[in-house]
Amino acid sequence: MSKPTVVTMPGDGIGKNVLEEALRVLEALGFDANYVHADVGWEFWVNEGNPLPQRTIDLLTEHRLGLFGAITSKPKDRAAQELAPELQGKGYVYYSPIVGMRQHFNLQLCIRPCRTFPGNPLNFVRRSADGGIEEPLVDVVIFRQNTEGLYAGVEWTDPPPEVRAALETHTKMAAFKDVPSAELAISCRIFSLPACRYITQKAFEYADRHGYKSVTVCEKPNVIRETSGMLRKAAKEVAAKYPHIQLWSTNIDAQMMWLTKNPEDYGVIISGNMFGDIVSDGFAGLVGGLGSANSANIGEDCAIFEPTHGSAPKYADYKVSIVNPIAMILSACMMLDYLDETEKATRLRTAVEAVIKEGRVRCYDMMKLTGSPDVIQQGAASTEQMTDTIIEKLK
Repeated sequence: MSKPTVVTMPGDGIGKNVLEEALRVLEALGFDANYVHADVGWEFWVNEGNPLPQRTIDLLTEHRLGLFGAITSKPKDRAAQELAPELQGKGYVYYSPIVGMRQHFNLQLCIRPCRTFPGNPLNFVRRSADGGIEEPLVDVVIFRQNTEGLYAGVEWTDPPPEVRAALETHTKMAAFKDVPSAELAISCRIFSLPACRYITQKAFEYADRHGYKSVTVCEKPNVIRETSGMLRKAAKEVAAKYPHIQLWSTNIDAQMMWLTKNPEDYGVIISGNMFGDIVSDGFAGLVGGLGSANSANIGEDCAIFEPTHGSAPKYADYKVSIVNPIAMILSACMMLDYLDETEKATRLRTAVEAVIKEGRVRCYDMMKLTGSPDVIQQGAASTEQMTDTIIEKLK
């Protein structure tokens, strides 16, 4: 097998800190790869009017594999204000670079594992019927449709006349007939049947391969009947081929309540783009929070791996980095799985699990401290120290 080339995209803020640590771990594992840096993020939006430069697209087109840190995103008006003076008023519109990569390379699958690591003080606990304390084992994998839905980007403020005219062929638009177009903002939630079938097929294949007993479609078909209904219909078609796996259906609002009631009951979950984002962060909160939330964006022949946390710019310039690198390290672990480096992936997960269970070294989030430069003096591990400890376990 030829040596892979990994396009590394640190992005903004703490993305630069955690990606560096993931690369140290991969080196310690003996993972043999070439790495090529690529530009992405806020700096390039401000100075070039494009947070995802074409040169980065070209690198990903060539190598088809990426590790991504984190990005800063801001609302439309604030993004426009921060453009370099010479770019102001020239029609540049900010668009999330990770969303752009997902759509450009058709990375339809976003896979987000949310699994309990024993010994993590941030694990979800609940009171039992007899008044005791229970810590249920959570092992949920969210399959989020990654390219369609509300994140497809089909939206307008002040929709043009032809768009408004088309929308007004729907009877429900009568409620807005007296609202001037200049006072309307419209976002379209678009699902396609091929994409629905694709994600449900991949989810059932994963559940079958890894021994999960259920697949749950988490949507809102009682209200958003057409789009949620299409995903549910596709899941029913695919489920017929897997009679040994139960197909469940939940509404996103009820699911957010139930995930703190009986999270151990769920296995694989399928959602559209927005609801998948919501439910995966909800489950991540039960197994350590965003400091351990990892994800994969996978297409037919291209994949990008990233932690699900943001860029946290307030922490990026601390003299000693305090952020938890585990989410980024586990994202690199998912890349190893994707490349069929199973032995290395298993060793790395085992090392992370051992460090968490031992509890000797914990970042500030695991100690339930508020992030600040003085958490190191309070006993919290630095970013580098956590990585060093994981590397020690590898040896």
